Amino acid sequence: MGLETMPVSKLHAESSYDPADFPVPTGREEEWRFTPLSRLKGLHDGTAAPTGNVVIDVDAAPEVTVETVGRDDARIGQAYVPADRVSAQAYASFEKATIITVPRETVASRPTVVNVRGLAEGAGHGAAFGHILVKVEPMAQAVLVLDHTGGAVYADNVEFAIGEGATLKVVSLQDWADGAVHVSHHHAQLGKDATFRSFVVTLGGDLVRLSPSVSYSAPGGDADLTGLYFVDAGQHLEHRLWVDHAVPNCRSNVTYKGALQGEGAHAVWIGDVIIRAEAEGTDTYELNRNLLLTDGARADSVPNLEILTGEVAGAGHASASGRLDDEHIFYLQARGIPYDEARRLVVHGFFAQLLEKIEVEEIRERVLSAVEAELAR
Repeated sequence: MGLETMPVSKLHAESSYDPADFPVPTGREEEWRFTPLSRLKGLHDGTAAPTGNVVIDVDAAPEVTVETVGRDDARIGQAYVPADRVSAQAYASFEKATIITVPRETVASRPTVVNVRGLAEGAGHGAAFGHILVKVEPMAQAVLVLDHTGGAVYADNVEFAIGEGATLKVVSLQDWADGAVHVSHHHAQLGKDATFRSFVVTLGGDLVRLSPSVSYSAPGGDADLTGLYFVDAGQHLEHRLWVDHAVPNCRSNVTYKGALQGEGAHAVWIGDVIIRAEAEGTDTYELNRNLLLTDGARADSVPNLEILTGEVAGAGHASASGRLDDEHIFYLQARGIPYDEARRLVVHGFFAQLLEKIEVEEIRERVLSAVEAELAR
């Protein structure tokens, strides 16, 4: 008798606001097997003391409203219910939430920038927990930048509630100091004919585990999830994506690329997509590529696609990890380009198509400079 294949949806079947509803991870679970639990500083088992200090400052476009509210605000938690213990712990532990609202039919004149700054020099100052809700009302358009810097042990949830015909573009930059630990869930809920564009850049921190997810409440939703990461020696950078197609005629596209260098550099990318029986006409694709620049680096890449209807417009996935192409390097060196410069050009070419998608010029230039600094190491 053959082994039964566990549906992808089983990995995301549980959801609750209460951390007690989730068992403490042991590292043997499918959703935790790649994460070094000892480096989470107690975020996963409830032992992290809530004494950390993370400050959130918002530089909002003039058309956008920003509120700081308490836990009892009825708008919080409407778009997302935590799907693992750390997410539930973050939801149960935050004291104040930030709500950003783009009014109906408004087109924001400039990006809204959310600065999330950890004030600890290292990771030994206790944990902090946060919550952000971004509401884009029907037919509105906005660009949002989430900029994470400083030192912290931090767990948070970010909800994106995108109304009918609305468009939200988000750039999330994880540029933490060495030693920082960040576990975050970003969930986008798309209304009818809503558009969501996400660009994730993960560079800093000791351990970062980011889980972007998407759900659709009506037909016509269009989600594009893009990510870029550069992993150095000893770093663990993990991205776990979940796209739930549960209504007809929606689209999703996922493209993540990463470069790794140094002993113990570890990247993890998990891409879970489900097309449920009622989601006829779905069009989805996911891609992950990893470039290993040195010995001692490791990339784990696992795309999962579960299709429960035969009536789809398109569905596929691809994943590959490999070293620098010696032929490319040789070609450039044969034309008088030194090895280090040839290596830099190849890596730039690897990331070039993704970088063009960052519409905020200052962030694009900052990411380019960061990649240059990584290569200079």
